[in-house]
Amino acid sequence: MMDDTTSGSDATYRVAADELRSFVERYERLEMEKKDIADQQKEVMAEAKGRGYDTKALRTLIALRKKSSDEIAEQEAVLEMYKEALGMT
Repeated sequence: MMDDTTSGSDATYRVAADELRSFVERYERLEMEKKDIADQQKEVMAEAKGRGYDTKALRTLIALRKKSSDEIAEQEAVLEMYKEALGMT
């Protein structure tokens, strides 16, 4: 016969284990979704490449669209300064 302390800790353990399992399974599902999305992104780039677009330039444009105009201006100014320093202008 089990006392109340043992059954209470067993119940707590089961709840904690169930909660932990839930977190792990949710994370694993998200990892699978992330992989699916990455595969879809690769397909989009492959299609763009097949139509003659430069995928490196597309990736640069996508990165630039995530930045503010001030960030872009600063990045371009630094790049221009470095090009001048290397005699590339």
